This record gives sequence, structure tokens and C-alpha cells, in this order.
Amino acid sequence: MKNSKSFNCTLAIIIYMLGSWLHASEKPNIVWIFSDDHAYQAIGAYGGRFENENLTPNIDSLAKNGMTFDRAYVANSICAPSRATLLTGKHSHLNGQVNNGRGFSHDQPQFQKVLRKHGYQTAMIGKIHLDGNMQGFDYWEVLPGQGRYNNPIFVTEEGKTTYEGHSTDIITDRALNWLKNDTKSEKPFMLMVHYKAPHRNWEPAPRMKEAFKNRTFPEPDSLFDDYKGRGTAANKQDMSIEKTMSLGRDLKLAVDKERKEFLDKNKLEGKALVRWKYQAYMRDYLACIAGVDENIGRLLKYLKEQGLDKNTVVMYSADQGFYLGEHGWFDKRFMYEESFRTPFLAKWPGVIKPGTRNNDLVQNIDFAETFLDIAGAPIPGDMQGVSLLPLLKSEKPTDWRKSLYYHYYEYPAVHSVRRHEGVFDKRYKLIRFYGLDVPNGEEWEFFDLEKDPHEMSSTYNNPENANIIKTLKAELARLREYYQVKEIPQHPRKKKGAKGKRKGKKNK
Repeated sequence: MKNSKSFNCTLAIIIYMLGSWLHASEKPNIVWIFSDDHAYQAIGAYGGRFENENLTPNIDSLAKNGMTFDRAYVANSICAPSRATLLTGKHSHLNGQVNNGRGFSHDQPQFQKVLRKHGYQTAMIGKIHLDGNMQGFDYWEVLPGQGRYNNPIFVTEEGKTTYEGHSTDIITDRALNWLKNDTKSEKPFMLMVHYKAPHRNWEPAPRMKEAFKNRTFPEPDSLFDDYKGRGTAANKQDMSIEKTMSLGRDLKLAVDKERKEFLDKNKLEGKALVRWKYQAYMRDYLACIAGVDENIGRLLKYLKEQGLDKNTVVMYSADQGFYLGEHGWFDKRFMYEESFRTPFLAKWPGVIKPGTRNNDLVQNIDFAETFLDIAGAPIPGDMQGVSLLPLLKSEKPTDWRKSLYYHYYEYPAVHSVRRHEGVFDKRYKLIRFYGLDVPNGEEWEFFDLEKDPHEMSSTYNNPENANIIKTLKAELARLREYYQVKEIPQHPRKKKGAKGKRKGKKNK
């Protein structure tokens, strides 16, 4: 009897190990979930002042069951350039998309083209914010330009379709439709689900708006920043809650009778008005986040119900960070931490150890290479990032990068954030603002994030920092050479309203 039990136990172990080996030998599916302007500080797993607000239980589940990257950053904190970098694995100056205007060539190498040649089904659904027809996808259905929150229009190779409802719900519906009806069971898939939310002007679905309308959220310590510790760029930006955020378009007074009646009755001004605007902003923005999280739950539920979750890598990120009142701002663009840093979480059963946190420097130039490495596909030589697969396996290479390069180009343009580039080594940040109306046309800022984590005061002119600044300038020069940085002429974006057709070749 003992021998029989022992034999059965041994056989069960062998069967389990064989099944695990066969499962591991399969190419994993990849589900990439991307939102627009989702600040890392608005995700529970990242802590901070919203940690106990229960805004993102489904995104938090990726952290609980996978890996949270605490040092994920972008190369250019603005929408279209970030998405071009996602597809190409290259900095803006090489992929051609330096700002939100036109300039992206779909003919250049992109990761999905390689995946498709190596046996993957590929789909892109939602917001991409790049002109022209997508390439390398078996199926794509995208919002034109910024897209609409409500009753959105979607563009495919066949034409345009309008769907009734909220864009966050509909993007999920279309993604699930592709999974249910268009995928082939014998081939792995790569699905990109890109939400418009929570992009300005933050229009949540009615159910979410109702749920958040009476909530009150903590203020950031720097809501009333006076910018005395920084230079021209911070002082002359046009992205403040006080001056730039409109009561009509942004805070919906034209359609929100309760808000209008409150302001008409209370006649707020000064700091009191800023505080009211901040709360209205947070209610709309965070309600949009809650809608995204709810729909991520729908995707995760479907994968589990179909048994797909066991061999699917699920990743979540955003095209950049965002200001939620820090420094009195909304929007992004600056190399300061809130917009430079982006959320990135990944779950991969059997590969990523649950509840892991990673503190290595990663950047959005790495995502394309990571997808290809996960799929066992070759990485094109012109891609500039590195695969994160070793980090996902908790096997950090000894030569992992020690610094990041950043470059923002879109000036003169909306929000008036000056052009700048910089280098960051996890503790120290050096930024060069250029094209300014000052002697030599440039200003430098230096921050020690251990001493000044909120970047309230540059200490560039402190003699005690001279040696580290000299080292960082040398590193900035090295990175410029390494990434083949070239000068991009300053010119205004094309004016809104200029007509043009979507151009580009068909799927390749």
C-alpha cells in the first residue's frame, strides 16, 4: 500500500513537472495595457497621498502578483513622442517624433513587425496619437488624434466607426471582441490596449463621476509653490491650476450645474479658489482612473476565465507621468520627477516572483526590446533600449545602466515649457534648459533627490556640488554621443485646424 501511494505521488510530481516544462516551453501571450497621462502617484501600489483611496485595486493586483518598477521613466514626457518610442525602441530624435505634431514614419522598424514575422498575432486597440495607418498589426482599431471620451470614432484600414458609450468601456469591449473572435488558438498573441483616459479634460463615465462627486482628496505639499528655487522655465510655464486650468472646459461649469451654483454662491478667489479647482480636478481625473482600473479588471477576468492567464504576461504603464497639483501644476513635459517618472507594473505567472519591487533605472526605450526578448524574437540593431527580461526574472545584469538621458523639444507650444535635456543617475539630476532669452541662452538646474525629493530648489550654483555637476556634465555628453543625439531646429507646431489626410502604407 505504501509503495502504491509512493508511486502515485511520484507519478503526480512527474506529470506536474512535465506539464510545467511544456507550459514554460510555449511562447507567452503579451497583453500591454497603456493609459494616457496616468500619474504613478495615483496608483495605490506606489503609495503616496492616494494610497488609501482604493482607486486602483486591479492595477494593484498586478503589483501583488507581479513586479512594481519604482524607477521607470520616459525619454520625452509628451504623448506622441512617447508612443513613437514605445513602438520603435528609439529616442525622439531618431524615430522622428519629437513633439505632438506630425513627423512619424510608419515605415521604420517597429517591434510588432518583428513579432508578426515570428509567429505572433498582433493587435492595437485604442489611442496611439500617431498620424497614418498602423503597420505590423493583424488588426488595429484606433482613435483619430486625441479621440473623444464619449461616443468615440475609431479608425481601421476599412474606414471609420462610431460607437455609443464611454471610450474606456468601448476600448475594452473592442479588445475583448478581438480576443474572443479573431485570435487563433495555435498562435501566441500580442495585444495592446490603449486608453484615452485620463487625458485632459478628464471626462469620466457618468457612473464614475457620480461615485466621486462628493469625495475630498489630500493636497500636495507644493500646491502653492512659488518657484523661487528654480529658473526661467518653472517661472514662465503656462500649466498652473491657478491660471491655466479653465473653469469652463477643464472643470465643466458649462454642463455641471452643481459646480456652477456652488461658485456663484460662494464667490471664491485666491487660494480658496485654487483649492476648489484642485478638488474638482482630482474628482474628474481620479474618476477616469477608476474607470480604467475597472476595465482592466474586465480584461484580467476574461484571461482567467479562459485559462489564458497562466501563460500571459500582463503589463501596465502610461505614456508619461502627470502633475496632480504638485508645484501647483497639471500636465507633464518637465524632467521633474512627477512627469519624468511613469508607472510600470508586470505580472507573469511562473516567471515574475509575486510582490517584487524593482529599483533599477528603466526607460520607455526598453519596452520594444522587452516584448521581442519575451517572444524569443531578434531585436533590430537600431533600437536603443535594452530588454527588461532579466529584471523580470530578478536576474539583474552586472553592467546595468547607471544613468538616463531625457530631452523635451516642444517649444514654443501649449503650456510654454522650455526645451531642455538632462541626465539622471537615480540620486542626482542635472537639467539644461536652452533657447532662453538669457545670457548664453541656457540655464542649468541641479537636484539631489535624497536631500530635496520634491525638487523645490536647484543647488547648481552651490560650490559644494561642483564635482558631481562636472561628472554629470561628462555623463550627459557621453549619453548624447551614445544615443546619437542631433540638434532639432526650434519651430512652432502646426496650427490647429490645418487640414491633412491620414497617410501611410497598409499593414506590413
